[in-house]
Amino acid sequence: MQEAKSRRSQAERRAETRKALLEAARSLIVEKGYAETATPEIVKKADVTRGALYHHFSDKADLMRALVRDEALAIAETINQETDESQTPLDAFMNGAKAYFSAMAAPGRAKILLLEGPAVLGLMEMAEIDRETGGATLLQGLKHSAAHGYLADIPLEPLADLLSATFDRAALAISNGEDRHAYETATRMLLKGILKDA
Repeated sequence: MQEAKSRRSQAERRAETRKALLEAARSLIVEKGYAETATPEIVKKADVTRGALYHHFSDKADLMRALVRDEALAIAETINQETDESQTPLDAFMNGAKAYFSAMAAPGRAKILLLEGPAVLGLMEMAEIDRETGGATLLQGLKHSAAHGYLADIPLEPLADLLSATFDRAALAISNGEDRHAYETATRMLLKGILKDA
């Protein structure tokens, strides 16, 4: 009994250390950028040892990878909460887009996912992370729409890539102070054209 409690406490401590490292890295990368953030700064801000950093992450890029994945999963969860299969395809995609724009408005998130992440991890790895998180949600929605008679003769995976890039560009503009309502209106027009009578 005591051994199980000790193991649970050790697992909790590991999770807390990992969380502290991610939070410290996030704060510094948002403030200074990835290139200007050194691992000793991350360790100091997280109040952990250098050994703890390398216990959880192989290097700074691996820490960035985990940060990007966590941010992308948080976005996917927000989108999933706002959409369901009972909505019309147009409403589901618009609700998903609005949820994405809201989630991306979190301070620093657009910088991490749309600027620093691609610069550090490369476009191919970012695309893979996207497919495993929010991009999978988008493709699933397109497949659902196709199964109900929409999107005839449109290749769904390239369409998902194009829509994802469109949503990213809009989110970046909104995070830089552009008119969110204008981007939502343009998004609706675009989706309406793609989904036709949805």
